[in-house]
Amino acid sequence: MKFHFAHNNLNVLDLEKSLAFYKEALGLHEARRKNAEDGSFILVYLTDENENYQLELTWLRDRQDPYNLGDNEIHLAFTTNDMEAAHAKHKEMDCICFENPAMGIYFISDPDGYWLEVVPQRD
Repeated sequence: MKFHFAHNNLNVLDLEKSLAFYKEALGLHEARRKNAEDGSFILVYLTDENENYQLELTWLRDRQDPYNLGDNEIHLAFTTNDMEAAHAKHKEMDCICFENPAMGIYFISDPDGYWLEVVPQRD
């Protein structure tokens, strides 16, 4: 028996704002979408250029309050082949929320406050 990662899920309050953020900040694009027949939810699956893995953004029509992220200790990590350009882009977007120069990493925060780690690609 084998298992493979399929996707992670993040619930979002403003789907269009989140889609724009993930496209601009990380270059993710929509792979597929599921709209509930009754309009109660929308699932949008984002992926990168390799399309091996997906991030599911869930929008719930009746949700009005921000999600409780607790201590925000859970995060997703993304690698980049150009840390300098990525850092400059994220600084311009004003979404860097934590930097750890000693480790050579930093975190950005999405519109709902989820932290996303940016690490250099290692060969």
